[in-house]
Amino acid sequence: LKLGICGEHGGDPQSIALFHAAGLDYVSCSPFRVPIARVAAAQAALAEG
Repeated sequence: LKLGICGEHGGDPQSIALFHAAGLDYVSCSPFRVPIARVAAAQAALAEG
């Protein structure tokens, strides 16, 4: 079972870090927010180690 979040909340950089820590599998957001969301997801993964 995969869990994720969608909508504007899914594209918020601070929320992405929280979702990563919570173990969610994916986020979905508007195309405008995709580049920001990708950077935030990469930063969250790198911070985890």
